[in-house]
Amino acid sequence: MSGDARNPPRVIGMIAATVAVLALTTSMAHADPTRVTSTLPLEQVAKVVLPGSSTRFDYMSIDTNARRLYISHMNGDELLVFDLRRRKVIAQIPAPGVHGVLAVPQLGRVFASATNEREVLTINAHNESIIARAPAGLYPDGIAYDPRERHVFVSDESGGVETVIDARGRRVATIKLGGGAGNVQYDPVSGMVLADVQTRNDIAVIDPRTNRIIRRVSVPGCDNDHGLLIDSSRRLAFVACDGNAMLFTLDLARMQFTGGATVGEDPDVLAFDSTLHRLYVSAESGEVAVFAERGRRLEKLGQAFLAANAHTVAVDPATHLVYFALERGAGGRPQLLILKPA
Repeated sequence: MSGDARNPPRVIGMIAATVAVLALTTSMAHADPTRVTSTLPLEQVAKVVLPGSSTRFDYMSIDTNARRLYISHMNGDELLVFDLRRRKVIAQIPAPGVHGVLAVPQLGRVFASATNEREVLTINAHNESIIARAPAGLYPDGIAYDPRERHVFVSDESGGVETVIDARGRRVATIKLGGGAGNVQYDPVSGMVLADVQTRNDIAVIDPRTNRIIRRVSVPGCDNDHGLLIDSSRRLAFVACDGNAMLFTLDLARMQFTGGATVGEDPDVLAFDSTLHRLYVSAESGEVAVFAERGRRLEKLGQAFLAANAHTVAVDPATHLVYFALERGAGGRPQLLILKPA
């Protein structure tokens, strides 16, 4: 997210938000960085020290079949493979600047965007070997998988395109979005791919059979739609706007927005427990917001500061455990914080 001199109100708002985040982080400097406040409906289960440097993490993805959690240690330049049963890292895969990661159990593959190399990696999930590399634009980030076409979609954030690769890891298409790309999701009911176009504040609806944009949906009241998550069972999508800390609910049947809620400053990663119907929204500010689906609307269960840079979250629908990869836990070392619903 960057300021624009031609848009002074947004620049002022961003400065104010930055000051607020710095003040909050400073106030928490001497507190336990993994303390869960009483206003979050979560309880601590475990803290696991992670290998590598105390630097930024990004997306995570769970393979529920193999019971593995894939953790992008972005500034550590590696993808961590975490065994959910034994609660330990069992492999470290070199991936310079890794951002997005997606486990696809039906293929026995894991896909990761090695942003510093401007590539998407195809990884054999059985032996953690890299079996293919494909060019993926200027700044490859979020990833989605279409099981019908067996294609992977990779958002090129600064290049403004979706890169499409096949199951073998070969690039087969690029789709121009007309603006900076946010996250991307596949909707199994419509068979369409939805991609945030954050500099346009809209969502591009892509037909993966033709790799063309067939519709655009404006996101009213949004500043920089970056986060995106789909609950196909209830035909809902959730859109997080990191420029003004808002979360909007999109009715996928009518393609109309039906509600909005505030979240932590600079929201980033969203995770959804499809069994409990709980939505977790993590933010760069370290705040986490927790929502419950009540029918086809959201009810906020709590929002609070969790830890500095707690901007990435994953949830296991089988156990309902919630995972946060933290740059610095107790002792200043990187840490995986594991929580359960209260």
